[in-house]
Amino acid sequence: MTSRARRGRRRRQPLLCAVGGSMERERKQSPADARRTLGRLLQAVLASRAEANSVFDILAVLQSEDQEEIQEAVRTCSRLFGAMLERGELFVGQLPSEDALRTGSRGATRKYKVWMRHRYNSCCNRLQELLAHPSFQVKELALRTLMKFVQLEGAQPLEKAQWEGHYLFPHTLFKAVVGGLLSPEEDHSLLISQFCQYMEYDDIRYHTMQAATSTTARITKQQTEVPIIFWNNAFALLSAVSLPHQECSVTSFYVKHAELSDKWKVTHLKEHRKAFQEMWLGFLKHKLPLSLYKKVLVAMHDSILPHLAQPTLMIDFLTSACDVGGAISLLALNGLFILIHKHNLEYPDFYQKLYGLLDPSIFHVKYRARFFHLADLFLSSSHLPAYLVAAFAKRLARLALTAPPEALLMALPFICNLLRRHPACRVLVHRPQGPELDADPYNPDEVDPARSHALESCLWELQTLQQHYHPEVSKAASVINQVLSVPETSIAPLLELTAYEIFERDLKKKGSEPVPLEFIPARGLLGRQNDLCAQFFTLS
Repeated sequence: MTSRARRGRRRRQPLLCAVGGSMERERKQSPADARRTLGRLLQAVLASRAEANSVFDILAVLQSEDQEEIQEAVRTCSRLFGAMLERGELFVGQLPSEDALRTGSRGATRKYKVWMRHRYNSCCNRLQELLAHPSFQVKELALRTLMKFVQLEGAQPLEKAQWEGHYLFPHTLFKAVVGGLLSPEEDHSLLISQFCQYMEYDDIRYHTMQAATSTTARITKQQTEVPIIFWNNAFALLSAVSLPHQECSVTSFYVKHAELSDKWKVTHLKEHRKAFQEMWLGFLKHKLPLSLYKKVLVAMHDSILPHLAQPTLMIDFLTSACDVGGAISLLALNGLFILIHKHNLEYPDFYQKLYGLLDPSIFHVKYRARFFHLADLFLSSSHLPAYLVAAFAKRLARLALTAPPEALLMALPFICNLLRRHPACRVLVHRPQGPELDADPYNPDEVDPARSHALESCLWELQTLQQHYHPEVSKAASVINQVLSVPETSIAPLLELTAYEIFERDLKKKGSEPVPLEFIPARGLLGRQNDLCAQFFTLS
């Protein structure tokens, strides 16, 4: 390839000037001309090995600054190396260096395949760089081309099998693709959403989980302070992984095989669950940004815990999240409740943590609806001790004294539902000789509901709210004056109730006969008879 390579390099120079070289002449060539030029080069390389050096001209256009030229070059590389992979014209096995190629004495065919394999690697490296291109069209095209090479490499492996029937997958190339998506420098959420279409295949999903685990470990090891962009990219990819629920559904493969073997881990759902678990544990063991805690915890109960091989391994993450406070603590309690309810986890401080979240701000935060929805779920068991339920009812009643009307219309039925579920707590409203306000045994500052003495008190707060200025609140508080009905009142329609909705609803109400507001007709200003302002105060 010596004299031929020199002739190829001499031929290559004019093309670089015409397509991807000098800026003065680059502007003169239209996209159609560049397409035709690249097409001729493609046909020449595929038709004759004597034109192999034209590959350099094609790869050079990948370095162009023009978006349309880059896209044409990517499409050309896709057709070129796609055809070579299908025809088996790339070297298979441990790739020798190009220096060893010059000094070796092997045959010309082998040298050609080794040389072309190096060009293929250069193309893949450039495509990985293009995943960070400013143009999304270039990114998407580079991603599609790399995934095409993944499929073709899987069908025509470039690595030799260690034994017959060994499962082969282009791990090196695919890890590079996932590594490009999990960039610590650029937001790739939109590109990841395009990649999600490939995760419909079981093998791509399985290897994505493995590649994401190794990439996260590598990035966190290399950088002491990982940028938030990386965590956002990682969460976008991890949250897109959804496992099947049945073993028989692990049959859709992106990389085609003549037949599937039971010896392959990728064909077993339990192996997918292990990879899923390692991926999330490897992600959650690091200190995440506060915004990501909420996103992870929102997806925890229905998208993460059901697919883990050992869900109880999440206990450390959930307990540490409980100590953060606010909405994060509430969402963490939801995950802990699932572990307690479905996986027999013992967490004695669960209800104490929930009790601690009840403060005056709970009626004003944006996650109020979710809090009361989950609290209603947590307190739904009829096996809870009476002192615990009484503590929650009393705490809510005390907070209701300063709550806005829209919150009261939801909190009052909530308290009444607690009394319906737990008849032992009805003593709180059937204690006519209850303690006076200044002698109330309930201690609102006690953090432990067992020591709050709520069961010894009474719900005088509800009787106070019967004098509320809003008639609907007064009516809701007056429910305790009668025998509570057996069916519970659904609080679901009241969770999202706002002050604006109450105001609009009140405006639409049809009033009865006008109510007189003044019974003694005004005769003058400040009681003076027949003064100048008397006409303004005379009522007809």
